[in-house]
Order: sequence, then structure tokens, then C-alpha cells
Amino acid sequence: MDKKFFEDLNLPEPEYKLNDVKNCKFHGEQTARMLEGIEKILFKEKPKIVLVGGDANCNLAGALAARKLHIKVGHVEAGERSYDWRMPEEHNRRMIDHISEYSFVTNEKSKQNLLKENV
Repeated sequence: MDKKFFEDLNLPEPEYKLNDVKNCKFHGEQTARMLEGIEKILFKEKPKIVLVGGDANCNLAGALAARKLHIKVGHVEAGERSYDWRMPEEHNRRMIDHISEYSFVTNEKSKQNLLKENV
């Protein structure tokens, strides 16, 4: 799927891919493998900030890896809430919001959600 996405948008191939996460059956396993891979990339590249967009496991892994390496984190789509704790994404978005230095919201409701949570 990602190859088609890059072709359709005429984007260059990514410099890094974490291929070993495709066959993970559990959220924890997938997040752990991504965390390990992303941490190695961040350690090598030494960015000043890491932007994560959304609430998938890869975004949580990216935010955690950056935080552990004392790299600032910005969360695009911050403050989004479903209030459905059965969804793994609800856990991810809350954790990402609370460890991010920068929150980029898409609407007033998301902003209010963050203010309510003292983020």
C-alpha cells in the first residue's frame, strides 16, 4: 500500500523502512519493534524535533523513542478523542499528547480536550 501512496503523490522512496513489523500479531510486539528501529534511526540522524501524525502504533513508538533520546516531540492531530477505551488508538493518542512538547490541533474541540487534561 505505501508504495502506491508514494507513487500517487510523486514522493521519493523513504530512506528508512521498518519491514520486520508487518507480521506482528500483537500491539505490544509491533510497538516494541518499531520503538527499537526508530530509536536507532533517531540516534543516527539526531533531529531537533520529531513530528508524529495521528494515533497508530508507529506514532506512539516514534514519540516514545524521541522522548527517551531527549528529542522534542510534536503531535499533529493532537487532542482527538473517541472516549472509547476499547480502541488501541485511544490509548496511543492520549499517551502521545501527554509526552509531546508541541500539540497541533485540527479544531477547537481538540484544543479544549487538551486544556481539560492540562496538556
